[in-house]
Amino acid sequence: MAELHPVATKHLPAFITAPGDTDVLMVAVTIILVLAVLGFGSLFFRLHTLPERMAHRSHKLQFEIVAVLGLLALFTHIHLFWVAGLLLALIDIPDFGARSLSRIAGSTEKMAGLEPGQGAIDAPSSETIVEDTRDDGATTAPTEGSSKEKEVVHA
Repeated sequence: MAELHPVATKHLPAFITAPGDTDVLMVAVTIILVLAVLGFGSLFFRLHTLPERMAHRSHKLQFEIVAVLGLLALFTHIHLFWVAGLLLALIDIPDFGARSLSRIAGSTEKMAGLEPGQGAIDAPSSETIVEDTRDDGATTAPTEGSSKEKEVVHA
């Protein structure tokens, strides 16, 4: 054992190491600090992505809006974006389009005398109408193979 300095106390604390020895306290604190930073960062990012994980089971558009709000909150440090994303993820936006429009289309087909769903099947994407014109300006019924063709495209 090395000689103590004459002004040093006889009993030294445990965290003081002898010259050339490993500082155990510094190694332990370094390991604890690294684990704490990694654990806190993991918790922070898990909490930060909470709105996106909640909105993942909703509609695609709603999920994308929540994801963009989360990214804005992450990069701008404006927490209002995160709160807005969380509120949007909690709200289930009803799908007005699919159900309502299909019911309207079904009612319209029923009024037209078609079977439900038949209007979408029978509607051609484009059809060719051929008109036959005579020299006196009168038109006859459309026939195939005439010289003039007029294309009608349905939107």
